[in-house]
Amino acid sequence: MDARAPGPGEAPEDPFALHNSASAVLDGHGRVVGWSERAQEHLGYPPEEVLGREALEFLCDPRDREAVRDAAAACERDRGWSGILPVLHRSGRRVELGFRARAVVRAGSAREWFLVVAPAEEVLRWETDRSVLDGLFRRSPIGLSVHAPDLSVLRINRALARFTQLSAAEIRGLRIGDFLIGPDVKTIETRLRRVLETGAPLIFTEQPCRLRSDPDHERVVSVSAFRMQEPSGGILGVTQLVEDVTDRYRARHRLALLNRASSRIGTTLDLAQTTRELADVAVPDLADAVSVDLLESVARGEEPAAREAGGPVRRMAVHSVMAEALRVMYSDGELFRFDPRTPQARCLAEQRPILEPVLRSDPGWYFRDQERRRRALGLEAHSLIVVPLTARGALLGLLSLWRAGRPEPFEEDDLTLAEEFAARAALCIDNARRYTQQHQAALTLQRSLLPQALPEYSAVEVAHLYLPADPATGVGGDWFDVIPLSGARVALVVGDVVGHGLHAAATMGRLRTAVHTLAGLDYAPDEVLSHLDDLVNRLAAEQERADGHPPGQQIVGATCLYAVYDPTSRRCTLARAGHLPPVVVTSDGTVSLPDLPEGPPLGLGGLPFESAELELAEGSLLALYTDGLVEAGGLDLDQGLERLREVLCRPGRSLEETCTDVQDALLPDHPPDDVALLLARTRVLAPERVASWEMPAEPTAAARARHLTETTLTGWGLGELAFTAELVVSELVTNAYRYGGGTPLTLRLIRDRSLVCEVSDGSSTAPHLRRARTTDEGGRGLFLVAQLTERWGTRYTRDGKTVWTEFSLAAAAEGHSEAVANLVLK
Repeated sequence: MDARAPGPGEAPEDPFALHNSASAVLDGHGRVVGWSERAQEHLGYPPEEVLGREALEFLCDPRDREAVRDAAAACERDRGWSGILPVLHRSGRRVELGFRARAVVRAGSAREWFLVVAPAEEVLRWETDRSVLDGLFRRSPIGLSVHAPDLSVLRINRALARFTQLSAAEIRGLRIGDFLIGPDVKTIETRLRRVLETGAPLIFTEQPCRLRSDPDHERVVSVSAFRMQEPSGGILGVTQLVEDVTDRYRARHRLALLNRASSRIGTTLDLAQTTRELADVAVPDLADAVSVDLLESVARGEEPAAREAGGPVRRMAVHSVMAEALRVMYSDGELFRFDPRTPQARCLAEQRPILEPVLRSDPGWYFRDQERRRRALGLEAHSLIVVPLTARGALLGLLSLWRAGRPEPFEEDDLTLAEEFAARAALCIDNARRYTQQHQAALTLQRSLLPQALPEYSAVEVAHLYLPADPATGVGGDWFDVIPLSGARVALVVGDVVGHGLHAAATMGRLRTAVHTLAGLDYAPDEVLSHLDDLVNRLAAEQERADGHPPGQQIVGATCLYAVYDPTSRRCTLARAGHLPPVVVTSDGTVSLPDLPEGPPLGLGGLPFESAELELAEGSLLALYTDGLVEAGGLDLDQGLERLREVLCRPGRSLEETCTDVQDALLPDHPPDDVALLLARTRVLAPERVASWEMPAEPTAAARARHLTETTLTGWGLGELAFTAELVVSELVTNAYRYGGGTPLTLRLIRDRSLVCEVSDGSSTAPHLRRARTTDEGGRGLFLVAQLTERWGTRYTRDGKTVWTEFSLAAAAEGHSEAVANLVLK
């Protein structure tokens, strides 16, 4: 390899430089009259062999003489020539050399030709480098600038001149800040100085910039830079390559925005949250402010109607990096109508996107209302996009995007991106609307199946807390109930159906109805649970057949706690089916979980239930609850029960305040499961409001019962009810005497919110109401009882039965004795 040949990546020296090239001189006849040492090196001929000889004779192959003659003619014509010709080496091989020929005329002599010769390979390489350098400055589409060590511009190419809109002469000597503006100028200069100081090149670094000649448009350039050095190591400056990648950057940026929108919009099925996600994802990368407005019906989770296109909308979400002008004009959740002149109104009416690259300078023209017009002065937006939110062929609302802080107006590409946003978000919004609609329907069904309001009871003071599960979980089957029973007693019920959804809510409604029916029959708590267990088994069998599940696969289940409290005896009888035990707080603040027999959950079948009896002092607090209360917020069962005990034992609060404290202490904002809590504070009927007598089963029992009833009611100030009550008591005592098997009778009168008359005996034979024929002598007694009382029934005890009746105390003030007498006569 020639020692003078350049290394890889190095620029070659000029091959025609005097210290590199060979030279020769020809006279006007083509004879060699001068021959340099370098010519001998290239061709092998010493000077003594060539001087005086004709060059064509020994240097030109016969095959190449035509090309040589053409070159000579061109040189003669143009007084000079340059190019590549093949010549013969002294060894006989052909060698291609680069030639530069110039005519030289000496004084008083003929014209001579001075030839400078170099290897063709070096000439071609040097010409290529010259062509590359010329291409970089004249024809390259990538901008090129050469800077001195102080970063002033030495030279730029034509591409950069077009980009900066300055000529090479105008920009020479300027600094970067003289033709670029904005904070990005310092960043560019800092990076170039780092290249100068370290020598580490800068490669494809994207940088935003603004030209002084066009400050309203931001551009993005890709910059590469390298340091220029002398062979001795001296720093000459820095060269940077600048490519305008604005379109590519924006396309990549829009794609990233779409990907981000796909992952951030629709993360939940909450309608309000979905609209907020849509507003947040577009700010600030696409717009400076975004508002999302939905048709009124859609905001409520209902089906959108075509006639609503020009109707009111509800502002669901606003996100802005500007002043809160949009939020001030229309608050979140506000229902309003757009002025017909606005692009929003046109978008709703025509259901097509609208691009307003330049808005009117006065934003108040959008509003007829003077107050809104005044507040709109804070809205400095200059460009607007309005896109309809449409999904499954239905208009849901609209998306409005505003620009104010950045000077660039919206373009068609921005409109396309906004339409993509709207299309993806509209589908998520419609899914959320449909889920909201279904969830609201399920909640409505669930709440309609629960007690709407609890009346006042003489036996207990009650309060309740019910919270549906988080919407993502779905409605559940928790329920509670307070059911008045005969004898001023009350039944307290809490239950929980397994699972979530409409099926669980419907099952809960069926079980609650069944509990009411069973309570009306005055079954004991363990018997109530046994009947419920049978019902759940039947429901499970029906569901298995409907859904095609294999036989025996339990798909319906529930737990239940059933308690009956008697305010006259202060006794509470409880039974539970797989449910958590109640919490009892006595009047002195003692908290306990009674040790009740734990029956199996409803639906297992075949196992008995047991009842337990507690004696509760007046003012005791009984808390019945579902597992969602004590297992929410990541608590285990023991932690939840302990925290519940701590809250319930705090004195000096109403039951409603206690419910609130329990919610604050145990529940998160969105509990994962339904929560039901029923609090009951026990009361005791005063002894003077209860009268009870035991009498033998003899013929005079009815007369004695009538006398005791009349005397007692007169003492209670219920003389107007005495005649009616005497008739009813006489009939009940007579039946007990006839069919009670001779066991002693008990008559009890209770003055509560109604007058209760009870007759107990040791027989389990139940009286039945029947229609007596005209010729029958009996059979009309219970008919009279049913006509004269508000309610009546029979309950069974371990020792027999009790037939009870209730009279409305309002009858005492209305004077029904005469009407009763007429009924008896009939």
